Amino acid sequence: MRENSARSGANPGTASGITSGGGPAQALLPGTVPVDADPRVRVLLPLPLREAYDYRVPAGMTLVPGDYVEVPLGPRRVLGVVWGDGAGVVEAARLKPVVRRFDVPPMPEVERKFVEWVAAYTMTPPGHVLRMAISVPSALEPAKATLAYLRKPDAEPPPGFKMTEPRRRVLALLDDGPPRTPAELAEEAGCGVTVVRGLAEAGLLEPVLLQPTKLGRPDCHRPGPTLSADQEAAAADLRARVESGVYSTVLLDGVTGSGKTEVYYEAIAAALKAGKQALVLLPEIALSAQWLDRFARRFGAPPAEWHSELTGAQRRDTWRAVANGEVPVVVGARSALFLPYKALGVIIIDEEHDPAYKQEEGSIYHARDMAVARAHLGGIPTVLVSATPSLETKVNADSNRYARIELPGRHGGAVLPDVELVDLRKDRPPARHWLAPSLKKAIEQTLAEKEQVMLFLNRRGYAPLTLCRACGHRLQCPNCTAWLVEHRLARKLQCHHCGLSQPLSPTCPECGEEGTLAACGPGVERIAEEVAELFPDARAAIMASDTLFGPRAIQEMVRRIADHELDILIGTQVMAKGHHFPMLTLVGVVDADLGLAGGDLRAGERTYQLLHQVAGRAGRGERPGRVMLQTYMPEHPVMQALAAGDRDGFYQLEAEMRLEAGMPPFGRLAALIVSGEDAAAVEKLSIALGRAAPRSDTVAVLGPAPAPLALLRGRHRRRLLLKAPRTVQVQPLIAHWLEQVDIPPNVRVQVDVDPYSFL
Repeated sequence: MRENSARSGANPGTASGITSGGGPAQALLPGTVPVDADPRVRVLLPLPLREAYDYRVPAGMTLVPGDYVEVPLGPRRVLGVVWGDGAGVVEAARLKPVVRRFDVPPMPEVERKFVEWVAAYTMTPPGHVLRMAISVPSALEPAKATLAYLRKPDAEPPPGFKMTEPRRRVLALLDDGPPRTPAELAEEAGCGVTVVRGLAEAGLLEPVLLQPTKLGRPDCHRPGPTLSADQEAAAADLRARVESGVYSTVLLDGVTGSGKTEVYYEAIAAALKAGKQALVLLPEIALSAQWLDRFARRFGAPPAEWHSELTGAQRRDTWRAVANGEVPVVVGARSALFLPYKALGVIIIDEEHDPAYKQEEGSIYHARDMAVARAHLGGIPTVLVSATPSLETKVNADSNRYARIELPGRHGGAVLPDVELVDLRKDRPPARHWLAPSLKKAIEQTLAEKEQVMLFLNRRGYAPLTLCRACGHRLQCPNCTAWLVEHRLARKLQCHHCGLSQPLSPTCPECGEEGTLAACGPGVERIAEEVAELFPDARAAIMASDTLFGPRAIQEMVRRIADHELDILIGTQVMAKGHHFPMLTLVGVVDADLGLAGGDLRAGERTYQLLHQVAGRAGRGERPGRVMLQTYMPEHPVMQALAAGDRDGFYQLEAEMRLEAGMPPFGRLAALIVSGEDAAAVEKLSIALGRAAPRSDTVAVLGPAPAPLALLRGRHRRRLLLKAPRTVQVQPLIAHWLEQVDIPPNVRVQVDVDPYSFL
């Protein structure tokens, strides 16, 4: 590629059009390059490249910055985006031509600037960031009709055609249903696609062509619910910000159950009335079930969704519709931030404090912070929504860098629940049990009142550790520094980091003894086992990411709880936030201390936020709520703040500790993660980086040291942590640091600016 094209730095928007071709003279757009001036363009490719490549514009083709194109790269053809005028370093005769331009609107200039900004801030190659922006290459092609099948009326099986049970299930699905694709029929009927094709070949199914589904358009003029005085004042503020079309960042700070969602729906309505698009980020797909229902009731149609659970066809249609401006509202995970919005008018980040917004693999970035940058580049407002904002956001609001809108009370007269601390040093559960006597009694009382109970433990599976009572061997993942978690319902052991799974065995793999493996500690499955023993008549279910697969399963579980088909819900953080269950009045946290272990900078903050969110599920209707936190450390500041309902006191104490230590948000951190399959090579490079590290009176580098997960997915890992004052720009320091050391090809160095996790 270096012999046929030139690389150049990215500088988007420098030309309005580049054209080439013979024939009659044509009026040139401003910035257009004449034919005899060696027309060339720079094309950024979605590969880990730091620069764009020059390509020749062939005769008859007109290109503008942002156009999606196909270009040759060595022996293959790849997609790319026109990034501006060519650099002109290489002779024209040596340039390869652009193969084709795709018939989709060009990537907007603000999106190209955003790609560059994210790349520069995170120290990621721009091509790597671009890959997130064109994550669905098939969307560049016009959508084609999809083959589907209906049941052919009155059709009889041909002679000798055996009606097997799978074939009957397929036909039953189509008795009164809409046409379905072969893949959909096979999935719903629990059979292979060949079964569906066999029915079609036998003449029992009628083929039809489905055109791409048009996404619904929410009605911004549809009246919403009656808002309280506080809600209306907050909504008016947000509407004014959206209507102004000027950048601002505002924290919508309201207690759980205060109606924050209905308030920011008004900002969405204002954007739609102005002919703009709206983006809502949610931290987890599990939050979307009730949210989507509420949105559809408010606006009469659902929004477009964007997350990993969508099919390839859904992602293709949504990406293209967003680019064409046909989608007014997108709700999605962090990657939705990189869609090519034609006219984005507002960005809303719900549960802005949630750690799920930090992407830890590939391009490492925090979606909340990148959303603020995207809003600033586009000159639009962004709304950060939380009952427990991140300390970074709270400090920005306290210092007036961000505006703040407060909703201090629950909507509809509901009151916040009482929080009690259950001291496990005194109120001990019986042997091999995990629910304290006082919590057990409270559950009995709640069930007697025909109300619902939620038991929270942020630990999936049956037990976090399995060991041999004969030799002491602990079952560990061979690819990670992590124990294998027992999942008794699925009869397997699993690593929650790399996904390795193996069947449960009665024999110890170390000493060969049989019947000596013992489960240590509780997971949600073990709590469910205890609930079944203590409350055999109660209707109970587990709600965790490995028991509910996809939005439909989550939506069905939420419906069962809302319709009071369940009495006790046992689950992890997927049920901790975003759900509204009026009959749920008791929340019990089995191990409230779980998140406080280890030396994580944000351990206290995260634990407070999570438990506050869990507690907020109780008493959201007319009946008062009660929360019981089982803890071995009732004197811990997190527990004391939760029991006293003193959120601001906790934040003040946390801020004082961070300020004294010079830690974020009052200082800067950046991590280098060195990893590779060769432990010796990783160690050698880590030592070299440690010796070359920048140091001064204000800048310090800690490490190298083994990461807490020193082995992850078969790769050995070391970490170095740069600590600097807030006024220091760390990116140039790190760039110079990395230039001092030769990095071998079998070792990877990842840069994590503003690390959120220290694993």
